[in-house]
Amino acid sequence: METLILVILFGLIWGSFLNVVIYRVPAGLSLIKPPSACPACKSRIRPYDNIPVVSFLVLGGKCRSCGAKIPVSYFLVELLTPAAFAVLLLRFGWGLTFVTAALFTSALITLGFIDFRHKILPDKITYPGIVLALAYAFVRADLTFLQALLGAAVGAGFLLVVYGAYYLLRKKEGLGLGDVTMMLMVGAFLGWLNALLTLILASVVGAAAGILIMVLKKKDLQYMLPYGSFLAPAAFVALAWGQRIWAAYFGLFAGR
Repeated sequence: METLILVILFGLIWGSFLNVVIYRVPAGLSLIKPPSACPACKSRIRPYDNIPVVSFLVLGGKCRSCGAKIPVSYFLVELLTPAAFAVLLLRFGWGLTFVTAALFTSALITLGFIDFRHKILPDKITYPGIVLALAYAFVRADLTFLQALLGAAVGAGFLLVVYGAYYLLRKKEGLGLGDVTMMLMVGAFLGWLNALLTLILASVVGAAAGILIMVLKKKDLQYMLPYGSFLAPAAFVALAWGQRIWAAYFGLFAGR
């Protein structure tokens, strides 16, 4: 229980840092300086206004100085990060597996929110993620280096085929190459089977979301959804419960 509490507390702090990454990386800003400030009035955020989750609730989601609204995504990131870390701890226990899974999840959260906000998936996050996933394969028991390479090839290769086919048919991009790079990272960490599960889950939920947006917002089929925002939660589900999902699926055919 003590470990779980510490992980949640760290997750709250780490989620606050991820918000800095989500805001500054797309803008090309340093993660270290200057200190955090309100994007609207540029007033420096004081330590007592920078307490994860609590400050957002106390301030009513507004800047203390100018009253500008604080994006609710800040609040969501600070909630999701410790919640995800708690799930990983309960799933894997404390150890190297948990630490690497937490780093992978941090990349997923960051990429998901950046893509939702800006429709980009920065190489500054995906490239180090690919390197770390491949390096981790040398010391993990459940996935070899060759299996990590296969996972990366399956995950990225599927989207690359979709990208090429759509471009040949429509003469324009149907998805960004950032999605392909993201799936290189996901596949290298999860292996080919869970990379496939990630693509299935993201496609099903993305299609449902697309239909809903077309109905509610009167968008047409040309509307571009931030696919990375669907890949991220799908990859987390595959990470935490992929083995159980596949076991249940293959179990359906065991008695036939």
